[in-house]
Amino acid sequence: MTDSDLDVAPEETPEDTAQEAAGEATEEPTSGEEAEQSEATAAPSRVDQLEQEGDIAADYLEELLDIADLDGDLDIDVDGDRAAVSIVGGDLSHLVGDKGKVLDALQELTRLAVYRETGERSRLMLDVAGYRAQRRVELEALAEETVAQVKADGSPVSLKPMSPFERKVVHDAVAAAGLTSESEGVEPRRFVVVLPE
Repeated sequence: MTDSDLDVAPEETPEDTAQEAAGEATEEPTSGEEAEQSEATAAPSRVDQLEQEGDIAADYLEELLDIADLDGDLDIDVDGDRAAVSIVGGDLSHLVGDKGKVLDALQELTRLAVYRETGERSRLMLDVAGYRAQRRVELEALAEETVAQVKADGSPVSLKPMSPFERKVVHDAVAAAGLTSESEGVEPRRFVVVLPE
């Protein structure tokens, strides 16, 4: 029987091993590595874009506070899938207005300022003096009470008209409790209906 009759791998020589090592060092990157490299050099990530929105909004709001001669500090954050900017300090209640109407208008103006700079619509959330944070707590409690009522009665419950921010908080809280809800009506009289299972 000859060597050609057997499937025997040829012995590796030191030269072969050296060539393999050199080949590994100069090997082309795998598709995963290429993806990582292209991401690093590609457009900014979503978090970077949201941080940029926050910076643009903060600049706009700083100018506005200066013009109005108001004291306030700005906090910038990324909250889930949107930039979040808060104005804190001093007496800022007039920037909130009745039921947050001035705050809603100020938020829309700030979103327009971001759009002017980036060319993209912004979902930025603005808070002044903790108004939205407090309102969120109140709405989550309302949603819990409403869910309990709907589960007990088995019939839908309609809530009073709310802003888009308020409706979203309620929808999220209702979903977290295992029920569904929907918005009905036309702005500014749009409201949430919590539905039974």
